[in-house]
Amino acid sequence: MTHDVSLIAAVAVSLALAFGFGFLAQWLRLPPLVGYLAAGVVVGPFVPGYEVDGSLAGQLAEIGIMLMMFGVGLHFSISDLLAVRRLAIFGAVGQIVIATAVGTGLALAWGWSLGAGLVLGLSLSVASTVVLLRALESRNALTSTNGRIAVGWLIVEDLAMVLILVLLPAMVETLGGSAGPGAHAGSDHGLLLTLFITLAKVSILVGVALTVGPRVLPWLLRQVARTGSRELFTLAVLAMALGIAFTAAALFDVSFALGAFFAGLVLNKSELSHKAATNSLPLQDAFGVLFFVSVGMLFDPSILIREPAMVAGVVGLVVIGKSAVALAIVLLLRYPMSTALTVAAALAQIGEFSFILGGLGLAYGLLDIEGFNLVLAGALFSIILNPLAFAAVDQLSAWIRSRPQLNRRFEEQRATGLEQVQAELEAARAQAELRAAAIKTFTPEELAAQFPLFADLTPEQREALVLHFQPHTAEPGERIIRAGALADALYLISKGEVEVTVDGQQISTRGPGELFGEMALLTGGRRSADITALDYSRFAMLSGRDFHRFLRRYPEIRANITALAAERSRQPAAQAAAFSVDDPKAS
Repeated sequence: MTHDVSLIAAVAVSLALAFGFGFLAQWLRLPPLVGYLAAGVVVGPFVPGYEVDGSLAGQLAEIGIMLMMFGVGLHFSISDLLAVRRLAIFGAVGQIVIATAVGTGLALAWGWSLGAGLVLGLSLSVASTVVLLRALESRNALTSTNGRIAVGWLIVEDLAMVLILVLLPAMVETLGGSAGPGAHAGSDHGLLLTLFITLAKVSILVGVALTVGPRVLPWLLRQVARTGSRELFTLAVLAMALGIAFTAAALFDVSFALGAFFAGLVLNKSELSHKAATNSLPLQDAFGVLFFVSVGMLFDPSILIREPAMVAGVVGLVVIGKSAVALAIVLLLRYPMSTALTVAAALAQIGEFSFILGGLGLAYGLLDIEGFNLVLAGALFSIILNPLAFAAVDQLSAWIRSRPQLNRRFEEQRATGLEQVQAELEAARAQAELRAAAIKTFTPEELAAQFPLFADLTPEQREALVLHFQPHTAEPGERIIRAGALADALYLISKGEVEVTVDGQQISTRGPGELFGEMALLTGGRRSADITALDYSRFAMLSGRDFHRFLRRYPEIRANITALAAERSRQPAAQAAAFSVDDPKAS
């Protein structure tokens, strides 16, 4: 019995060659992305030898696009963007408009149509966030003020490209292209009505995503996480990313990429977003590699011989033109030269959105294969040259700092704007930490360190237990537990101090690292003591239902609690009752 192994061959060969060429690129101090593109060129139809099935690679690449856009939404920080808005929004929009105009003009000078020139200009105007992040990480500059400004600038570019991906299909026929997938709406309506319908659909999608999504998806993800199954959690994240992307495309006629972006955006504010990002990262990496390999398969290296002047023009626009425009904008806005140089180097390349836009233009007949090859050539060479751009920036910045007059003019006298951005970034970081603290209970490590009762659990079991806890706070004088009430929760004290009283008489106090209320949950008895906060206190609260569910899964915890009960039963009755805050009959 024979089997069709074309899919297996496409994945195996693509990943194997991507690894080999990526490792070689890294050894040559180039981004691995260059190696992935080169691997695609080798298995593409334009190079003799083994050829991967392009249709299968294209579908795998579509999954890669969705997962990358899901990751963009998952890591999107509106607070960081607002902190750098004065520079990032004006600068990014201005740079996109100018670069697009120059690219369009260049294409018109070559005799191309307006639609082809517009797609080329847009493709060359947006830099790769993936390439920038990796460049900043390698320089330990990702958390620096200039680094965060550059990232904010590219986030604005990404958002602008998301809007372009929505609007371009509606304008295909007006720009001289042919109606393709997602462009059918324009065939029966005028341009303005088509744009209105498109924006209305997207608005509905945004409304549903931002109102229903945050109430449903994080709750569903939490229920899955509570099972303690890493496989189920990863599967849930993947199903949400791809499922929402497919549903958005089917119901709202938007791209898979846009639907995946909103899926990530919905989960962004969830306390499980970090876990979702961590679990989905290997999938993003693997399918992202296949995306870049499939892009490389479309590149015809012979264009370097046929049209060297065009290739030089495209690379010059990306590496020199865009950087010069960004440098001028930042300096005109009265920011330091070091900031301007960092942004300029960050923009001296193009990447994933350029491929997506170029591929969209190719699919709709706006851009021919020659134009798409120019976009690919621009990406390939600009990514190769980008480390040199950052090295040149370092040397130029050091040269300016070494000359007092230049340093005073281009750095010290322009420091006000940068200091304001630094202050807003610090304020945004502090707010983010407060929000994180408001929903944080313990890490699995803190749980084991502070509460020996749970020390015997494995890290995975403690992680599952932590997901069951809910944060609870109390002000001084607030009664947390009332005597005679039914036991409904267990409390772990993470901050502050509480007072235990029986019949109005103080028995003891409890502080961080102690717990109360667990015994009555086992026996179903009533509380025999009042618990009152003595100062501002924080607790991790575990509901009775979750407590019993966890005991059924991990019975060794029940044995630990039984041993604790036996120890307390040997204490004076009043003290034992106060300590457990349970019915003394229970012990």
